[in-house]
Amino acid sequence: MIDIIIGVLCTIGALAILIAAVGILRMPDFYLRLSVTVKAATLGGGLLLLSAAFYFPDEVSVTTKALAIIFFLVLTAPVAAHLIARTAYLINTGQWENTTVDDLAGMYDKETHKLHSDRKPPALSGKTEPESRPDDGPVL
Repeated sequence: MIDIIIGVLCTIGALAILIAAVGILRMPDFYLRLSVTVKAATLGGGLLLLSAAFYFPDEVSVTTKALAIIFFLVLTAPVAAHLIARTAYLINTGQWENTTVDDLAGMYDKETHKLHSDRKPPALSGKTEPESRPDDGPVL
């Protein structure tokens, strides 16, 4: 039964990594490529590591290391992708021509390098800095 579970986990993990590889080729812009790659590669790598943990059930060190790597992969991959995408946006990496919504347009102050969290862009409201009220969230 364990062999079947290991085979299924390896197959699904390999397919997820294949989807990530195809996504790099098929997606039209950097942001979509980054999104599909991080999601599919994290899932694929996690499943392959999980299958390694099942393959070595008596080796506590292998299982512990595999689970620790999965934990840190799931924890750090989305954060790294967010930082890479934000940097790409801030240096004006081009978007796909059919992109219809840019939620960050007008929200980023290039002088202070802050992203305003209110839904009104500062350029449209006539203010350079949003009003601070107790119920407002922090300025990112």
